Amino acid sequence: MPQISPPVVRVGAVDVWSVSEAGVADHVLGAWQRGEGGAIVTANVDIVRAATRTPELAALVAESELVVADGMPVVWAGRLAGVAVPERVTGSSLVFTLTEAAARAGRSVYLLGGNPGIPEKAAGVLVGRFADLRVAGTDSPAFGFDTDPAATAEAVARVVQAKPDLVLVGLGFPKQERLIRLLRAELPEAWFLGCGAGIPMAAGEFRRASGVVQKLGAEWLHRLALEPRRLAKRYLRDDLPFAFRLLSSALRTRFTREK
Repeated sequence: MPQISPPVVRVGAVDVWSVSEAGVADHVLGAWQRGEGGAIVTANVDIVRAATRTPELAALVAESELVVADGMPVVWAGRLAGVAVPERVTGSSLVFTLTEAAARAGRSVYLLGGNPGIPEKAAGVLVGRFADLRVAGTDSPAFGFDTDPAATAEAVARVVQAKPDLVLVGLGFPKQERLIRLLRAELPEAWFLGCGAGIPMAAGEFRRASGVVQKLGAEWLHRLALEPRRLAKRYLRDDLPFAFRLLSSALRTRFTREK
């Protein structure tokens, strides 16, 4: 029997599922049992902004079976639009939730992304937490590999040879989603998670904000403090104004619907 999908809400140019983190794991477990694969996009403000500005990126996101709200402004926008998005579902959290589900189901995981040695370190942390987890492989492709068709083909071939059930791809949007598109053609029964910085986070390279800060929707401030040079322009100049526009648009959508 096919699974019943939860409600979906339009946020910017992205259709976001109203689903909890546990619900994501249940969906993937059910799909594995049916021999069905898929991909997950964790849509934060940056991804929603990029998709809203660029139709090609919106189409890339739409190829995924599951788009979750990774970012409190995305959660708030969904709620303002009239859909009860239950919680924020981040890529860094799903790294652990989905690998735990894989371990319980006897499935294997492949970690792709991060500096040399980081995927292996993250794999060690995950196996230490979930003793039954099978690691099919790890890979840290060289910077710029995605611009070289031969290097990209080699990265894809390494994953295909390992035949994993779950592939964690931490290359940043949209690079990871474009690679996932290629991988899905070769491994149609596997699940893919575009997890951004989730692999170095799992490896302990840097920590997430406290639970209180996360619930307040201020984890971006924690990330900004950790990487000000890399993130200041994106967060302060681009994402923050867009987040306000996103919330205003969601509120207008709800008022228009209720008239």
